[in-house]
Amino acid sequence: MDHGENPVSTELQEYAEPVPQLLKLISSNEVAGFDSIMQEGETPVFPNPTNSSQPNGHQRKISISISMPSSPTGATSAGTKNVLFVQDNAKGFKNGVPESCVGSKAKPKGVKFLSQPMPKGSVFGEGANMNQNPNVKKFKDKRFDSFKTWSGKLERQLTNLRGRQQESESEDDSVRPSENEALPVDRYFDALEGPELETLRASEEIVLPDDKTWPFLLRYPISSFGICLGVSSQAIMWKTLATATSTNFLHISLTVNLILWWISVALVAIVASIYLTKVILYFEAVRREYYHPIRVNFFFAPWISLLFLAIGVPPSVASSLPVALWYVLMTPFLCLELKIYGQWMSGGQRRLSKVANPSNHLSVVGNFVGALLGASMGLKEGPIFFFAVGLAHYTVLFVTLYQRLPTNETLPKELHPVFFLFVAAPSVASMAWANIQGSFDYGSRIAYFIALFLYFSLAVRINFFRGFKFSLAWWAYTFPMTGAAIATMRYSSAVTNVVTQTLSVILSVVATLTVTALLVTTILHAFVQRDLFPNDIAIAISDRKPKSHRRWFNLIRHGSSEHNADIDTFLKFANGDTKDIEAGLKISSAEAK
Repeated sequence: MDHGENPVSTELQEYAEPVPQLLKLISSNEVAGFDSIMQEGETPVFPNPTNSSQPNGHQRKISISISMPSSPTGATSAGTKNVLFVQDNAKGFKNGVPESCVGSKAKPKGVKFLSQPMPKGSVFGEGANMNQNPNVKKFKDKRFDSFKTWSGKLERQLTNLRGRQQESESEDDSVRPSENEALPVDRYFDALEGPELETLRASEEIVLPDDKTWPFLLRYPISSFGICLGVSSQAIMWKTLATATSTNFLHISLTVNLILWWISVALVAIVASIYLTKVILYFEAVRREYYHPIRVNFFFAPWISLLFLAIGVPPSVASSLPVALWYVLMTPFLCLELKIYGQWMSGGQRRLSKVANPSNHLSVVGNFVGALLGASMGLKEGPIFFFAVGLAHYTVLFVTLYQRLPTNETLPKELHPVFFLFVAAPSVASMAWANIQGSFDYGSRIAYFIALFLYFSLAVRINFFRGFKFSLAWWAYTFPMTGAAIATMRYSSAVTNVVTQTLSVILSVVATLTVTALLVTTILHAFVQRDLFPNDIAIAISDRKPKSHRRWFNLIRHGSSEHNADIDTFLKFANGDTKDIEAGLKISSAEAK
């Protein structure tokens, strides 16, 4: 060996073979059996797991890719995926295949898949169809259950029959408000505003969804019976026009009375059937209407309509009515009056000075209508009893409303038509007393003159009845005009002259035109504009005041102009402490007063 050579370089020359790389890019196509599915009976072919060209310290084992189905439903697909082992020398295996499977045709056991749970109905595509169907959405909406008579139990039973998982009862209880206690009258005044307490205040919330149209029965109010009052009173008026001695010169046929009477019967049957269905299916909504300080008066309307049908019955249909009918029709009046008049007198939350409204006349006028029908049947004591009760409470109500004792404020413009209810009671009372006494004497004339003066005091104020929106409750205000026309015809029969006869014709024409105009308007709103029955917000108020942090959000969201000053004041003190905010609220409230 040459002493000039470096011994280290000599050793490197002896090991001239290159060092293998630690990482090597291998294509899947170069490895047989890589990422493939084996069929039954095939023997896997793998290259020698040990590469002779590599040192022992760099031997590379072949990786196996296992294809798994995406869901348990894929387990039944053709071809079973086998997990193979590549160590030939492993105990219990031969050529990478378990010895128990060699020569056996038995299928391997099913694989247990640990996949994530899938949404209900996604396997068969039911979930998408259920969400896309608006009727099913409305069916599954639990927010209406609190107003249903059975609180959605029938729907839950149908849901269980369809194989769907029932929601927890705690969830339903959280959505359902308390149904055992009636709302106090203060909540109606605090949460609602407007001429008939039908508009929700900006600071309040409702328990039903306000982003969708409610079921028809929930939107169907008790004030719908006002239509029956207007049409059935017209049947009485045309009957009087055809039979009164002072209007014989008009030669009115009883056929008009017959047609209007049958139309009235049909209307009463349809309206009563729909509302009876509401009582059966949505009793909670009916109860909330009953406790509403304004709506409760319209519960007299169905029975007044029946009394009108009995008074206006055509002679060709029945010449006389059984006396028992009067007792049947007046029993509901007695029950309602014991309840409402007792509340007026008791001095509680529903005392008259607090809930007084022109619609309270509906609870009084029924006494005089009942007395009119009973006296025409030949009864005495019963009609006098109801006449006395009606007279006493009408006097108290008249004084209370005349002075506006509850608030000393004028009624809003939308309530101006209800002033005609002042005319209803004295008009009917004059005819009732005439039937009791047998003639249109001085007592009847006093009541008639009061009604006539109130009628003219309202009629001359034409601008008083302009610029307000249509309301379904207006139908209840048409029969006072018709009642005044009928009373005028009765007075004209006692005092016959050109003035009284002309007045009878004029008032009859005005009443007929008013009912016709309301009928056309109602049809337009029902079938053209389709807004005759909007969501009845008055029955959906919550049983408690909303939280304070939601109040200002609702004010800003609704953008009520009457609260803009409160919002500005609140924002001024928003960055201060709590005392400043409270002071700001007090300032705005004082300014509002």
